[in-house]
Amino acid sequence: MRKCAILSMDSLADFEAYDDLIDQPMLALGWQTELVSWRNSAVHWSDYDVVVIRSPWDYQDDMASFVKVLESIEQSSARLENSLAVVQWNINKIYLTQLEADGVTIVPTLWPETFNADNLADYFSHFYTEQIVLKPRVSANADNTFWLTQDNYQDKVAELKAAFAHRELMVQPFMADICQEGEFSLFYFNGVFSHAILKTPAKGDFRVQEEHGGGLLSVIPEPVLEAAANKTMHAISKLHGELLYARIDFVRYQDSFALMEAELIEPSLYFNMDAASPQRFANALVARMASAEN
Repeated sequence: MRKCAILSMDSLADFEAYDDLIDQPMLALGWQTELVSWRNSAVHWSDYDVVVIRSPWDYQDDMASFVKVLESIEQSSARLENSLAVVQWNINKIYLTQLEADGVTIVPTLWPETFNADNLADYFSHFYTEQIVLKPRVSANADNTFWLTQDNYQDKVAELKAAFAHRELMVQPFMADICQEGEFSLFYFNGVFSHAILKTPAKGDFRVQEEHGGGLLSVIPEPVLEAAANKTMHAISKLHGELLYARIDFVRYQDSFALMEAELIEPSLYFNMDAASPQRFANALVARMASAEN
């Protein structure tokens, strides 16, 4: 029996995680899975054949330590999926500029390195909008994400200064379609499309995560969305080759779709939303391991 570590965190009590759904498909293929916290310093990574980054959803609180753990995994005999190089590229959302340069349509974005309250009014005029979103370039779970309007932004200045005191940020127009329709997520295993969902925020909110009250719906991507996703995956594969997993998030934009994020580090893969997806993932991982060892 071969061993696969599912890299997680100390406690998932406040989160919705579905990675246990791959346990039986993996076991049937001769693999034992084990949930391991990235903060567990007693772990010997060489005890595992592969370490799959899945739910370390507190890594942004100590990114340097998290990267050191991934470095130690890559220095062991275990295979890290996705790789450290992919993580280092994807961990800062500035990667979106590289995809945009390759022709991928992204949500319009400004990339100020530091927060300056004097610039807030200019952001609204730059995007010709009455609502904007500020968020850190390194973040997860919508942490420190601010939805601002021209009426309330001045009341948030102290909070914004505290949140971005030591963080680079990004500024985007608020995408109203997230509230009106939702955010689409498409999932790929070994570069092959698996399934797709539509995530919708709770009433009065814009965050689509379940932890914030968001809802989930299984969908079949319309052709325009599928084309946008395939174009994004092609751009990513040119940079990093074929990845074990990718989740790419889109919002409807003008007459097509704009990429919000390409989640390549620790995205929920929502195995609960497609009954066949755990088996697809298990097959992809086992095939990938076999190919790497030949």
